[in-house]
Amino acid sequence: MADLEYEKKDFYAIFTMNRPERLNALGGNLTALRDEALEDFNADPNMRVGIVTGTGRAFSAGADLKEMAERNAAGTNSPRRGGSMSGWGYSDSPKPFIAAVNGLAIGGGMETALDCDIRICSTDAYFGLFEPKRGIMAGYGIHHLPRVVGFSAANYILLTADRISPEQAKEFGVVTEITEPDQLVPRAEEIAQLIASNAPLSIQGTKSIIQAWRKAGIEDSIRIAEWMNQVVLSSADAKEGPAAFAEKRDPVWTGS
Repeated sequence: MADLEYEKKDFYAIFTMNRPERLNALGGNLTALRDEALEDFNADPNMRVGIVTGTGRAFSAGADLKEMAERNAAGTNSPRRGGSMSGWGYSDSPKPFIAAVNGLAIGGGMETALDCDIRICSTDAYFGLFEPKRGIMAGYGIHHLPRVVGFSAANYILLTADRISPEQAKEFGVVTEITEPDQLVPRAEEIAQLIASNAPLSIQGTKSIIQAWRKAGIEDSIRIAEWMNQVVLSSADAKEGPAAFAEKRDPVWTGS
């Protein structure tokens, strides 16, 4: 069973994260398969819109903390450069992407949704950037969430590490609408049809301008994160968080 299913339809493609036993955590071969699928999608002139969703009860649980804990135990983990870049694929595509968030979307899972151009979710979904609960910092979300939802909502999500309900996500502007679970992908397909009915160069030009504004000055933000991650991810707390998660216990923070 592939960690990512890539299905082409008439004018759109569905990218389905497919590690349900790990809540579609961004480990295994998922990212490599996504990159391969994106290369094919971007090169295919018949593909106008992408839809991203997940198998099972999760959109994505983000970083695979069990894999991280194993790497920490083996001494093979290294600090991330500029934070988690779990996205950086869908927003870089010249074609629009719709995140159809079917279930929990936390950490890198929420960041993957943020990397898409339009986000909708089902009533079964919830969101969160829980990294501070694990002794680490959100990556992509730190840079992009304030640009997507504004500073007030972003500060709440990033600093409290709270669980965000579908209704709250819509209020904050994380998603534009909420559907019943069985209507989620059909609604995403309807939105894809609306996009594809427009002139392709107009759509690509519009997306490129929006993304240019969204990413303006982002390199400065990433440089600061490079330095901060050297401090935070080298701490004892950064090792304690994933270990506590893997061992199903509360973490013991030392602030060191």
